[in-house]
Amino acid sequence: MPFDVLLPSVLFSLTAVAVYLYPKLETKIKSILEEKKFSIRDVVVLVVVMGIAVTVLVVVPRDAIGILFPIFYSMMLFLLMYIAIPKWYIGLLLPAAFLALYLVVWNIPFDLEKIASFGLSPTDIFVLIFMDVFAAILIVFASVYMGTLFSWETIAVFAGLLTIMDTIQVLVTGFMGEASTKMVNLKLPVMIFIPTFPHQGLGIFLGLGDFLLSSLLTIQTARRYGKKFGYISIAFIAAIFLISEFLMFYYKTGAMPATIFIVCGWLVALGARHLYNSLTPKKHSVNNSEYS
Repeated sequence: MPFDVLLPSVLFSLTAVAVYLYPKLETKIKSILEEKKFSIRDVVVLVVVMGIAVTVLVVVPRDAIGILFPIFYSMMLFLLMYIAIPKWYIGLLLPAAFLALYLVVWNIPFDLEKIASFGLSPTDIFVLIFMDVFAAILIVFASVYMGTLFSWETIAVFAGLLTIMDTIQVLVTGFMGEASTKMVNLKLPVMIFIPTFPHQGLGIFLGLGDFLLSSLLTIQTARRYGKKFGYISIAFIAAIFLISEFLMFYYKTGAMPATIFIVCGWLVALGARHLYNSLTPKKHSVNNSEYS
């Protein structure tokens, strides 16, 4: 049967790492951000900017992206590392490693169609490992830091608007696919790319925005309902993602907005919790303490 367990497992793992790290860095991040929170208007603007950014990536020349993105990415890595460990020489290690490796892979031939069919050479594997590792580092720390800026209400609005934007950019304009292809061809770490398993012979990827949404939703879920249910909600998201991925393979539907699957998994988890508590109201009251 054409199903894959690796990508849902990676989605679960990276989201779980973000949920685990969040309470360890929350106090430090809040002290830097001075307890600032996104308003509903801020969330609307953020999603609009993300949608515009996808469109701009389609029309911006490849060379410009290839120069500007590594610079921006290195600055982000430095800031994220420096906040966690406030020593400038340690903060420089990660962006320095990224730039050194990026310069190495820049001239390595990279055939996206060949990669999608997973006909990999050793150099292809090296490039993909490079992209996946740095993409994972960025998305975990970005999720942890952004988690402090959202509340329960604003994350719900963000999830809804982001899903609408993603659906439009994937199914209507097609810009999400074009932008992703351009970034991958430039060997930029903007997605996680892995082989399917046990279904053989295919490579599949998931954008960092999808991992970000999954992490932000579950961080807020853990803050509201406790860490244990936060991890349970990740399992629901991964399970719904696995089922959706199977249906895509089986019916050969092509690319679909992954945000839909992630939000559906999250809503199913909340619905299951509500149903369970309604059946056992005395034993399972709502826990309002954060990360208990």
